[in-house]
Amino acid sequence: MPGLWILNFSHPLTPEQKKQIRALTGQRISKVIDLKCQFDPQQPFVDQMRALLDQIELTYEQWQTLPIVVNPPSFAPIACLFLAELHGRVGHFPAIMRLRPTSDVPPQFEVAEIINLQQVRDQARERRMKETAS
Repeated sequence: MPGLWILNFSHPLTPEQKKQIRALTGQRISKVIDLKCQFDPQQPFVDQMRALLDQIELTYEQWQTLPIVVNPPSFAPIACLFLAELHGRVGHFPAIMRLRPTSDVPPQFEVAEIINLQQVRDQARERRMKETAS
């Protein structure tokens, strides 16, 4: 089984953060792809997101079969566009990581959890179906 592929839209991951990801997922990391998402606010964001993801050069089969975990962009409109574009390429929502600050000086961040967005979506759908069946 291939290891995790991490799409990182934030600061470079530290060795400690990579160790935390391995501990939380129980999987090794095969590749970290750092994506610089400084978008031009005068240009359409959709086109910029597509161009950014096209730089990764994965086949459609790889998009659909690789175990991908995402450190999402912090700017909400870009994060939403990313999720929509990735869902279209992959066929489901990805797992994302949530970082939280530690109390260290200088400020540092640790990986708090890995969130399976597809599982969140599926559970919400189940609740909706139960409510509409009542």
